[in-house]
Amino acid sequence: MTKKEALYKEIVEMMEELSEDTSLPRNIRRGIAQARDVLTNEKNALDVRVASAIFALDEIANDPNIPVHGRTMVYMIMGKLETLSKEISS
Repeated sequence: MTKKEALYKEIVEMMEELSEDTSLPRNIRRGIAQARDVLTNEKNALDVRVASAIFALDEIANDPNIPVHGRTMVYMIMGKLETLSKEISS
């Protein structure tokens, strides 16, 4: 497994965990699940999927209803997606 594949798998797992966190509001969990679905939809190129997921997560992070721990996790996932984006382009 390459570094890129391992990072991708880790991101998807983190998004899965966060989308199942019952301490987050339902609309936040739904948005994270949708961002995960965008990322895992193999009909589009990986770089497009990563950019779309980052955009969706940015919208979620700016939601005033998200608890602090949820926002922190969203930012961690976004950072990993940025790293993955750099791996793709190199």
